[in-house]
Amino acid sequence: MPSGKIKKLVRDRAFGFISVPDSKDIFFHQNSLVDIKFEDLNEGQGVEFETERSPKGVRAVNIRVVK
Repeated sequence: MPSGKIKKLVRDRAFGFISVPDSKDIFFHQNSLVDIKFEDLNEGQGVEFETERSPKGVRAVNIRVVK
């Protein structure tokens, strides 16, 4: 399962980007979070996730915070 860190949160639009070493940043939406609320995320927080293709490119899904 890939891992990375929350790079940017756009709170008023409920999405953000995950920074992944040696890769482009990956988009995610709050609906893709597992066991955490979007409001509780912080930039720099470690996460694990899966990816899927969407009409606009790759996005992160099934995102879990790394403890």
